[in-house]
Amino acid sequence: MSDSEHTKPHRRRTPRVVLRSAVAASAVAAVVAGGAYAVGVGPFARGTEGPDPTAVTEARAFLADWAAGRFPNAAGRTTSPGQARDVLRNFTTGLDIARPTLTASVATTSDDGTVTVPFTAKMPVTGLGTWTYRSELPLRRQDDGGWKVSWTLSLVHPHLSATAKFRLERDEAAGVPKVTDRTGAPLSGATHPSLGPVLPLLDAAGSGPRGAIRLVDRATGEVKGTETTFAHKTDRSADRPVATTIDAAWQSAAEKAVASKAGGKDAALVALRIDNGDILAVANSPASGFNRAVSGTYAPGSTWKIITSSALLLKNAVKPGDVVDCPKYLTVGKRFQNVETSEHRNATFLKDFTESCNTAFISLRGRLGDRELGDVAGRYFGVGQEWHIGIPSYDGSVPTPRDQTEKAASMIGQGRVQANPMIMASVTATAVSGTFHQPRITHDAEDTTKTTPLPRNVVKQLRDMMHATVTDGTARILNDLPGDIGAKTGTAEVSEDTPNNGWFVAHRGNVAIACVVEKGVTGGSSAGPVVRSLLAAVPDDPS
Repeated sequence: MSDSEHTKPHRRRTPRVVLRSAVAASAVAAVVAGGAYAVGVGPFARGTEGPDPTAVTEARAFLADWAAGRFPNAAGRTTSPGQARDVLRNFTTGLDIARPTLTASVATTSDDGTVTVPFTAKMPVTGLGTWTYRSELPLRRQDDGGWKVSWTLSLVHPHLSATAKFRLERDEAAGVPKVTDRTGAPLSGATHPSLGPVLPLLDAAGSGPRGAIRLVDRATGEVKGTETTFAHKTDRSADRPVATTIDAAWQSAAEKAVASKAGGKDAALVALRIDNGDILAVANSPASGFNRAVSGTYAPGSTWKIITSSALLLKNAVKPGDVVDCPKYLTVGKRFQNVETSEHRNATFLKDFTESCNTAFISLRGRLGDRELGDVAGRYFGVGQEWHIGIPSYDGSVPTPRDQTEKAASMIGQGRVQANPMIMASVTATAVSGTFHQPRITHDAEDTTKTTPLPRNVVKQLRDMMHATVTDGTARILNDLPGDIGAKTGTAEVSEDTPNNGWFVAHRGNVAIACVVEKGVTGGSSAGPVVRSLLAAVPDDPS
């Protein structure tokens, strides 16, 4: 969404990283999105509908609520709501779980009528890797004809029981590799706090982080087994530092901007080179803990309209000068509206972009096929492909809408569309250059992506529209800065009772930037000052 938006979908909440080597007992601190438009979230496999589709739908809803941290909602879908709420809330305390993905597979029915939905749980452990396991949900029909998950501890994890739980153990002796910036100068978490959680991920000669998740006795703490181990191994000489793409000046300015201009709210920013994808700065607030800048999962709101506009312009479905009315409301299964029910009657598509009109963009949904938005995002922008940036990252998701309401939400960067500042900085870079370059933080990062360049006429239109957003639209906060600047604001709703997240993307010279401020209300007022502070503090291009 944008500074002209007000809708209902959710985005995945980012967690705070918990203490090391603590005994697992608490919530799945997840970076996942809820969704008012769907029962599933994130990269969620639909699987095959079971003998009773209602049971399968309930299972998916349970997994979605669990993954999103909506524990009371998930618990309410079980036969033991009180116990389920407490167990789900206490399951992974101390495990440093970042963004779990819970993927349902094919349902089956037993002779007694129980519907079983197997699922795969992928739980990334910050700084180590992903803990993957399989379990299954038993569902039984209730007296009222509905279905509920038949609650047992083992459905959370097959080895979880009244006597056993999990503990994360880190091998601190493994150390942190020596790391340099793009000029060869040393980098450290002491000098750049936001890099503190990042540097250990840049493994040198197996000296990076190691650890394990143990099954332990609840009463004595005695280790009963090992669920998974984590260890990085490379061929790099232990004496040779890891060379990164980080620019120390940009990193310092980015950290200062996030710390001083985000109003004390959780925030994240990525700046990268447009010509090759080199990441110049990764800043998070708080600086310690979860790296939401590259691993966070958020609804991108109206910054996503860059991709929506690209899809429309690619097929000549609309031109910047075409009139696309922007009414206060538009109903597509539910009522969508703009912030403060603003409207721009007889507005051009260019005006709709610069003012980020939800209703105008949603009204154009029929000009795109159901899969087209995701296809364009992947084919031209690399979103949803597997990226290898040099550290663990989340690379985006654009699921095919399940209905017209979700399609309407996707047009404005809500529904089940997921991104983070790294992705949106890359989207901005691709839009204004025409060519996708996989973001990278190490020079030897592997690139397996395959994309197609945007046509030059589409690139020019996008650049003109983003420039107009600075001169005449919602990104005016950058209008007095030097250089050829373009930008797009965004506001993404989280839930009915939680303030919106604020987004802001921009480009100047050879750099693209994306920033999100959680609970920032609007992009222009929250993330805008962060980006302005950064651009005011650094030269047009990195040295």
